Amino acid sequence: MTPALNREVLEAAANWYVELRCAPGDLALVGAHSRWLAADPSHAAAWSRVGMLQSKLDRITPGVGERTLNSAFARRRASLKVLGVLMLVGGSGLLGWQQTPMRALRADEQTAIGEQRGLTLADGSQLQLNTGSAVNIHFDARLRSIELVRGEIAISTRPDPLARPFLVHTPDGSVRALGTRFVVRRDSQGSQVSVQEHAVEVRPAAAPGYATRVEAGQCASFDAQGCQAVLPASGDEDAWVQGMLVVHDWRLETFLRELGRYRHGHLGCSKAVAGLRISGAFQLDDSDLVLRNLCTTLSLRARHFTRYWIQLEPA
Repeated sequence: MTPALNREVLEAAANWYVELRCAPGDLALVGAHSRWLAADPSHAAAWSRVGMLQSKLDRITPGVGERTLNSAFARRRASLKVLGVLMLVGGSGLLGWQQTPMRALRADEQTAIGEQRGLTLADGSQLQLNTGSAVNIHFDARLRSIELVRGEIAISTRPDPLARPFLVHTPDGSVRALGTRFVVRRDSQGSQVSVQEHAVEVRPAAAPGYATRVEAGQCASFDAQGCQAVLPASGDEDAWVQGMLVVHDWRLETFLRELGRYRHGHLGCSKAVAGLRISGAFQLDDSDLVLRNLCTTLSLRARHFTRYWIQLEPA
């Protein structure tokens, strides 16, 4: 049975394709690629897909290996082209919640990986976009609405003279602000909301008549079918607005998955160290420094398969 291929594995395969084409005689790189292939069955399956699409990939990246692709930016663009082909051939099941990359590119407002940006909306409300996020904004005489296409946003609403409802829509449902400050996030697991001030109402897409109230200091996850139990929030869900990632007793693999949202490529760890516990506050504008400090503190080493694939292992 062919292993399931997620976006991270296919992105790594795309990066390997470009790196190997750019340096065909690099024996160290070839050896690292061989170790990557042997590390997980899904890696070999992804590379098999690269082989099946070799002629198509050659056509869309004709300059790979030439001097024009010596820059990291040019190689990254080539890798993204390859990734797009690998994902499309995989079918809708692979794309899942990421089936809207073109919608994100056409969104009213968007941020790149590692970028965060604040906006003042027409009614004076404040909107913050986290890394790799995209939104559409629609205000009219009856309604104020934000469509979260992907990523994560923080909103501080302002009183509206027209008394228009303020809604945030995701494919999983809607969040209605009740005079509030809150964060909404959409990822492969569904949608999550955390409330810092006042309250919101969550309505699942398949059951819009059913509303769950989430108060300040609480959070909830929801999908199209329903809202899960309302739980106490950690209080740090909006730390990214200040450029910080604050964690309390997280597993290392969970921490790296979150930190990886703020940089290109794959960031992970071996099973031997995945369960190490992490607590602290970390600056998001220099993830390389965070990794170096982690390696020193936890006696780890960073293994670079390529510039876009990093794995932490025991030192």
